[in-house]
Amino acid sequence: MKALIDLQKVLIPDLLEVMRTRYSLLHSVNLYQPIGRRGLAESSALTERQVRSEIDFLHEQGLLEVTTKGMLITEQGKMLLDQLAQVMNEITELSVLEKEIKETLQVENVVIVPGNSDEHEWIKQEMGKACVAYLKQIIRRNSTIAVTGGTTMASIASVMTPLEKASNYLFVPARGGIGEEVENQANTIASQMSRKAQGNYRLLYVPDPISETSYQNMIKEPSVIEILELIRNADIVLHGIGDAITMAKRRKTPDEVIQHLVEKKAVSEAFGYYFDQEGNVVHKVRTVGLQLEDLEKMDNVITVAGGQSKAKAIQSYFKHGKSTMLITDEAAAHQILRDASL
Repeated sequence: MKALIDLQKVLIPDLLEVMRTRYSLLHSVNLYQPIGRRGLAESSALTERQVRSEIDFLHEQGLLEVTTKGMLITEQGKMLLDQLAQVMNEITELSVLEKEIKETLQVENVVIVPGNSDEHEWIKQEMGKACVAYLKQIIRRNSTIAVTGGTTMASIASVMTPLEKASNYLFVPARGGIGEEVENQANTIASQMSRKAQGNYRLLYVPDPISETSYQNMIKEPSVIEILELIRNADIVLHGIGDAITMAKRRKTPDEVIQHLVEKKAVSEAFGYYFDQEGNVVHKVRTVGLQLEDLEKMDNVITVAGGQSKAKAIQSYFKHGKSTMLITDEAAAHQILRDASL
């Protein structure tokens, strides 16, 4: 397969670009259907005229259905998407890229999806699908899955499907989160994942961040003690990585703390910890829930983060952070390798 693709690149390079374009359009229709031509143009890098031409071709091939409400993908189109997945993986040389990222970040497993989630929101959903597929491989009966908050985790929840190989699994928030946007709170995401996966869930109703006095009182509550025990003994952890300053502002962090983060050159954030480029903790937010040291005893820690803008944050976290799997996108991976070569 690789040899054939390499020959095509030399003899008919336009063919591979056309395949990428049509594959991307089918993906977008599959995710957002029913969708109009204008919406499809906005979600891609194509003009409406280019989209119209490609849609006419895909319609003639029986891959798309054009209705008054918008375009829909046919069963034949869905089958083609599945069949093309491995081919597209080879075309974009993601297999080689995954090996290079494994070596650079020293992580056991890596999955890279095509694209840049900074530019296309649906790439986050593709990372989400990769995460769900990996979950189905590793999950066992009676597993507990701890989930952090954030937009990437919310994307995973949106594409979650029943985890058929397991039973009696439990989703829990990895930390408190009341005070953030409700759709991005760990509680909300854990409950959505549970519903779509046909599992159970428990919630943690505490603010994040929290004062020292409130923290000492909160961790003595029987209901909080019970849920914390479940969280700290989770079998699987799903978490994202945030840009340090972006996350600090999103949490309405005081100006003096943000200034401290800037002075300490904070790059990334995870689990309430802020890291510099070397992976050193430069600030810690008091939170109720999973702590960095809790990860050391966990067998499956899945990190999902993508976008070219997240490359430095991903590198920063992996200097010392515990993870057994990184799911990212092509743009982040390429930027990580460029940064590593400097």
